[in-house]
Amino acid sequence: MRQAADAAEEVTNSRPLEFLARAGFAASGVLHFLVGAIAIRLAMGGNGSADVSGAVAELAGQPAGPFLLWSCFAACAALAVWQAGDAIFDFNHLSTKKKAGKKARAVAQALVYAALALTFFSFARGTGSGDDNRQRATDLTITIMQAPGGTAVLVVVGLAVAVTGVAYGIRGFRKSFEKHLVLPSSPPARTAVTILGVVGYVAKGTVLLLTGLLIVIADVQLHPEQSTGLDGGLKALRDQPFGIYVLAAVGSGLICYGLYMVVRGRLARM
Repeated sequence: MRQAADAAEEVTNSRPLEFLARAGFAASGVLHFLVGAIAIRLAMGGNGSADVSGAVAELAGQPAGPFLLWSCFAACAALAVWQAGDAIFDFNHLSTKKKAGKKARAVAQALVYAALALTFFSFARGTGSGDDNRQRATDLTITIMQAPGGTAVLVVVGLAVAVTGVAYGIRGFRKSFEKHLVLPSSPPARTAVTILGVVGYVAKGTVLLLTGLLIVIADVQLHPEQSTGLDGGLKALRDQPFGIYVLAAVGSGLICYGLYMVVRGRLARM
C-alpha cells in the first residue's frame, strides 16, 4: 500500500503533469477572457451566453476548435489531478488548522477544474451546448427547491458563492495572490502582473457575488426564474441604470483576469 501511495505521489509531482497543469491555468484564462468579451458584447447590444458553456461554445466555433477543446480538456484534467495530489499528499508539515484549510482549498480547486474538464470533454465529443444556459439554471433551481431541504441547500449554496466572491475581491485589493507567483524581476513586468491580478480578482469577485445573491433572492422569494446563473446575472446587471457601463467594466475586468491566469500558468508556484 505504501509503495502504491509513493508511486501516486511521484506521478502527481512529475514534470510532464506539471507542464499540463500549468496549461490548465491558461485554459481557464482563455475561458475568462471569452466570458469577458461576451459581456462587453452584451453591453454593446449584442448576443451571447456570458458563462463557461457560452465561452466553450465560442471556442468550439473556431477553425481549430476540436484541437483547442481536446487540449483544454487535457490541461484542465491534469490541473485537477495536480490539485487532488496536493490535497492528498501535501501540507502535512503545517499545523492541523492550516493543513485542513489548505487541503480543503485544494479539493475545491480540483473539483472546479474537473468540472471544466468535463465541459470541454462534452463539447469536444459534440454533446455540449452553449444555448439556454439561463433556462438550465432555472430548471436546476426548481429541482433542488422541490427536494426535501432544498430551500436550505440553495440558501447555503448562494451564500457560499457570494462569500467566495467577497474573498476574491479582498484577495485582489490585498494583492495576496502574489504569494502564489514567482514574480518577474523586471519592475514593469511585475507591475503589469499585479495590475492584471488586482483588476481581475475584483471583477471575478463581483460576478460571483452577484450570482450568489441572485440564488439567495430567488430562493427566499420562491421565484426560481430569478436564479439564472452567471449569464442571467450579467444580463440582469445590464438592465439596471448605467448597467451597460458597469457590465462593460466587469467584462473588461474578466478579460484582465483571463490574461492574469494565462500569466499564472507561467509564473505559478506549483
